[in-house]
Parts: sequence; structure tokens; C-alpha cells
Amino acid sequence: LQLVESGGGLVQPGGSLRLSCAASGLPISRRNMYWYRQPPGKGREWVASINYIDGHTNYTDSVKGRFTISRDNDKQMVFLQMNSLKPDDTAVYFCYTWPAYWGQGTQVTVSS
Repeated sequence: LQLVESGGGLVQPGGSLRLSCAASGLPISRRNMYWYRQPPGKGREWVASINYIDGHTNYTDSVKGRFTISRDNDKQMVFLQMNSLKPDDTAVYFCYTWPAYWGQGTQVTVSS
């Protein structure tokens, strides 16, 4: 299974970005999917998850109400809509699924 993230970039505080994760090699329809991020100089942290059974989502507290994770199983895609971005959201964002499938990451920089 290969995961490829895209959609990162430089955005001003308060702006929005939509990250995409394209999966190939194996179907994701029966996989819980996750977004993680790694801020500069810090460890990797979980951001959001979406399960495959009913699409239930979970978010870390710092992004609740601002970020939305979604998936399109037919297109083998997972998305992270990020609104009201803050400088603290600056990080490399990774797509992940069990047991150890990671994408290469996409850089998100929130700065004026």
C-alpha cells in the first residue's frame, strides 16, 4: 500500500487548506485512516481519524471545529479540510493506516 499526500503550502493565519492522501496498491475501504502531523522540532502527533465501518471521525482537541477528515473509498482518497489555520498548525502532515503505512508527508506552513 502506498500513500501520497498533497495539498500543503504556505497560508496566512485564518486561511484554509485541503490536504489529500491518494492510496494505491491495496484497497482502503476496510481500513481506518489517520492524519498525523510533526511540528518543527517536535514529535509526530495524531490529528484526526476516520473509521471504515460508519465513517465515524475523531479529532485531537486542538483542531476540533476547524479540521474535517473525510474519505472517498471509490477513489482511494482521504482528505483533511483545514480551516481557521493558526501558526501552531505549522507541521509536516502525514497520512497513515495500520500497521505501518505512512506517506512521505506534505508541509503546511501558517505564517503572515
